[in-house]
Amino acid sequence: MALEYCKEEWRFVIIAIPHIYRPLSSMQKRNKIIYWTATGLLSLLMVFSAGMYVFNHELVSATFVRLGFPTYIIYPLATAKILGLIAIWTRKSQTLKEWAYAGFFFDFVLALSAHLIAEDGEWIPSVAALILILISYRWSKKLFEQ
Repeated sequence: MALEYCKEEWRFVIIAIPHIYRPLSSMQKRNKIIYWTATGLLSLLMVFSAGMYVFNHELVSATFVRLGFPTYIIYPLATAKILGLIAIWTRKSQTLKEWAYAGFFFDFVLALSAHLIAEDGEWIPSVAALILILISYRWSKKLFEQ
């Protein structure tokens, strides 16, 4: 609906414009639910991970050493995770969003391979994160690039 001023009668008239509001189809609703659920769970995983890196540094440092990674990358990795989430949620730049998804994908693949090689049994969160990132990326393409 739009508001238009009518000079003849000195009042505002409401004009129905049908193309402004269209109800979503059931397929669009389903796609939105899948995207926002996967992206929300991925975001929670990343925020908790970055929080662990910052607030429980000793435990994370021991894990990084056990997996063979240098400890100096912990804080930059936490910062990159938060910045990646900002890029995905704001969608201001398609290029930044693509780089964030790529960075998360490489992070999860490396985490999965490190945990499998170390045989510590902590590979399940990496697989869950990979599934979430793939779902979020695929459905973001369906929703926002039509």
